[in-house]
Amino acid sequence: MSAEPTQLPVEDTVDVRSGPEVAHGLLGLLPLLGEWHGEGVLAGAAGDQRFGQWARFAHDGRDFLAYESRTWLIDGDGKPAGPAAREAGFWRPRGDDDVELLVVDPAGLVELYVGAARTTTSWELTSDVLAHTPDGPDVTRSVRLYGVVEGALMYAVDRAIGGAPPRPTMSARLERLR
Repeated sequence: MSAEPTQLPVEDTVDVRSGPEVAHGLLGLLPLLGEWHGEGVLAGAAGDQRFGQWARFAHDGRDFLAYESRTWLIDGDGKPAGPAAREAGFWRPRGDDDVELLVVDPAGLVELYVGAARTTTSWELTSDVLAHTPDGPDVTRSVRLYGVVEGALMYAVDRAIGGAPPRPTMSARLERLR
């Protein structure tokens, strides 16, 4: 016997015109709200690798944005070549321009960032706490830059592994789906 799926009493929404009212504290993060899709580049020891990405920033009326991202590798012919990084987390406003970002990924890395809005449509975040499982990546520092430029979400992530200095890890340009 199969049961029908249960409807949740509150749904996440990616559109300010529908769903619950947006919490006042989220006004500084509203440019991120929505679903995004595009391409980027992973920088690695074996060379750069193109990837595709889907990301969603949603709210349920409370004072945070839920964040989810899925990426997949793109081969030399421009076709999907298998899954790549995946992560989920929360953007939490703190004061007028301050923001926290909590991120976890299935590779065994947990990241807590703190930062601030640089403008009304860009944010700079630096790792405050990094933790990893015994076989997770040994990231010792990370910086994320996000910006909405001419309607596109662009970002860059720099990471330090072990004792090495931070270096570019990934960047992308994503277009709004909705």
